[in-house]
Amino acid sequence: MGSCMGTFGKTTAETRRCVYCGKQMAAHLTQCPFCREAVPQVQLSRRTGPDGRLQIRRGLLYMLLAAVIHYFAAGYAVPFQIPLPAPVLPLVTQYGTPLLFLGGLGMTLYGLILRVKS
Repeated sequence: MGSCMGTFGKTTAETRRCVYCGKQMAAHLTQCPFCREAVPQVQLSRRTGPDGRLQIRRGLLYMLLAAVIHYFAAGYAVPFQIPLPAPVLPLVTQYGTPLLFLGGLGMTLYGLILRVKS
């Protein structure tokens, strides 16, 4: 059997239906020759998921931020003191910065997993 021929001698792969009147028309046309309606061009694009590089960079940035905050909050930078009350600084150094660092580490590992999968 031969290939299916459309109305104008073109194969059906080069034609499509008008969304307004339902008649076959050439795929490259932007206006239906029968009903004169403008037919939108549909372009399929590859679906993009989460970007692994972005997650890795963000995780590394969080880890660096945690290290800088810990450096200043723990008192290693003697001439520079953070103007926080004394009871708050131990909470920051014992709980805040390790949690921020571990969150950044987790985000970096997640980004690496995304990079390996793609």
